Amino acid sequence: MPKSAMLPFMPAQFQEGPVWKEVAPGVWGNQAAGHDRRLNGRATVKSHPAETLTAAAQSSPRLDRLKLLGPASLPFDLKTVNIQRTGERSVVTLPLAPGEKIFGLGLQMEGSDRRGGVYHLRVDHFASGHDRLHAPTPLYVSSRGYAVFFNTIRPIDVYVGVGNRLNDAHRPAARDRNTDPHWDSQPDSGQVEASVAGNQLEVLVMAGPTAMNALQRYNLYCGGGPMPPAWALGFWHRSPLTATAQEVQGEIDEYEKRGFPLDVIGLEPGWQSSSYPGTMEWSPVRFPDPKAFVASAKTKGVHVNLWENPYVAPGSDLFKLLDPNFGSHTVWLGAVPDLAVDEAATKIREFHQTHHVALGVSGYKIDEVDGFDNWLWPDHATFPSGLDGLRMRQIYGVLWQRELDRMFRDSGERTFGLVRGSNGAASRFPFAIYSDTYDQHQYVTASTNAPLAGVIWCAEAREAASPEEWVRRMQSTCLSPIAQLNAWSSGTKPWSYPEATEAVKKAMLLRSSLFPYLYTAFAEYWLDGVPPVRPMSLVDGGTETDQYMLGDDLLVAPMFSGDKERKVRLPKGKWFDYQTGKLVGDGETITVKPALDEIPLFARAGACIPTIHPTLHVGLSGLKEPIEWKKFGEGDWTGRMYTDDGHSFGYEKGDFGLYEVTLKQEGQLQFRTLAGRRSAPRN
Repeated sequence: MPKSAMLPFMPAQFQEGPVWKEVAPGVWGNQAAGHDRRLNGRATVKSHPAETLTAAAQSSPRLDRLKLLGPASLPFDLKTVNIQRTGERSVVTLPLAPGEKIFGLGLQMEGSDRRGGVYHLRVDHFASGHDRLHAPTPLYVSSRGYAVFFNTIRPIDVYVGVGNRLNDAHRPAARDRNTDPHWDSQPDSGQVEASVAGNQLEVLVMAGPTAMNALQRYNLYCGGGPMPPAWALGFWHRSPLTATAQEVQGEIDEYEKRGFPLDVIGLEPGWQSSSYPGTMEWSPVRFPDPKAFVASAKTKGVHVNLWENPYVAPGSDLFKLLDPNFGSHTVWLGAVPDLAVDEAATKIREFHQTHHVALGVSGYKIDEVDGFDNWLWPDHATFPSGLDGLRMRQIYGVLWQRELDRMFRDSGERTFGLVRGSNGAASRFPFAIYSDTYDQHQYVTASTNAPLAGVIWCAEAREAASPEEWVRRMQSTCLSPIAQLNAWSSGTKPWSYPEATEAVKKAMLLRSSLFPYLYTAFAEYWLDGVPPVRPMSLVDGGTETDQYMLGDDLLVAPMFSGDKERKVRLPKGKWFDYQTGKLVGDGETITVKPALDEIPLFARAGACIPTIHPTLHVGLSGLKEPIEWKKFGEGDWTGRMYTDDGHSFGYEKGDFGLYEVTLKQEGQLQFRTLAGRRSAPRN
């Protein structure tokens, strides 16, 4: 058997009243199932069994940043947590207080508060009856200011306030349905119960004191958020399926000619000599000189991203390199590399480095690692590492992110890409989730729920039924973490709806102008575990999923096609219209009626927002443009700004600067260094 990263697990002794240990500042772990095992040949954090998500992602806690969050306690006694074996399953029971709201439990496409629901957290499961879980992260965050992470690569079932135990002395009294109008078909159990097959499960509990603090601890425990290269925060466009090098270059030129921002061009399956299954080699017909093509794009400030379906065409060079490190079953007749085996992971990295990255390719889009049972291998499939199909499906997207991230780190250049499926402990990887689901309401909901799953969401636009819908989709896309137009099938361009062209350009230029603000928001994700998009549940406990905070000081409330007005709940304090600077309300719910070329965007009173004059390529000039400070309200204004070189990993060694900026009424700018060794900008 090839050298394996995933060893068969040893039975663990589960007990009632488990022993807990503070494994990191404000993070407690149950050691009952812990083993010091190895994944991909490297030691994992002690007490993490081989079947944990943290081991699969090879994540290590950012202890220095966790310490800065300060001391923390939990709103319940860990002695009240029960862990036991029930038949062939391990079961965890945690307390749930009256009125407590539960958020998270995977990248759900609907709703916010999970209380009263049952959640089957597996990659191929349908969420809310609509879409599969692209990231079934077994994490929940409580309105009481703590989080719970079930650290396992096995599918897990979570019952939130559902299912009353017969021996529970506190269960609700039974009612007579015949006569009692208050009879309840689903009485609340006052507990969260989670169960997983097998006898290995690590439970991690993160303290607050706020819900945001608890999520910060989770992200930092998993290595923090990713710090993207500057170009990743520009606009992305994906070319049609079989576009040639000449046609793609024509698209790049047309963006520039029309004055539309563009930083990333994505090549879909046709860049390969064959796909579904793929060779992962350039098509000699469509891309006869890939090195020259990539270089030409970069001279215009555009980075190349390659689509891959990670299932290898038999007979291809990559297949020969990887053989026999494949799973027992194919996907669309492509062989499935076992990246939990050192040899296979190394050869994957070397192949991509030689054939793509050495030519200047900047990133990847990893497709179809989220699939249904009829897409991917069956549960009983086998892999050389010893994993079965069920467990491999849970972490396959994580393993690909891990290896591609490692490859770019070895090259010394940051990357950012897209992935169709992920899981827990993957917060540090520079990838955003995307989906074939195309309901705009679900896209916005996914933007707000993604942070609670420890992932980033790409709310891409593809096509629309009307110019109005196109504008509204592009507006919400441009105020998302990653902004992309995916024209792989439709061939759509930003200007494809003539009546909407100027409104779309306005949204894209707005995003470009916000580059320093967005870059700073991502820096705070890397440094402190605070996601760039903050759902209302983390801001003030709200349950809205159609509005969210973008960074510290901007509130986004997207419009949807067909709606002429909408309600927006303003958090505590005064808020101003970002475009006009006019006061719109003070901690109240307002109704707005924006014109088609306007998106409801509001700034907090006292905020000082760093912006730049819109540029067509933020990767080329975003960090060089003079900062224009937009201020809202009266008095002194404060904000934050981050800077680094925009492309290398020097920031991890302190070559960056995060500053608190104060703009005095008299016009004087003051900078205070919060972190890093770069000198503050001149006033």
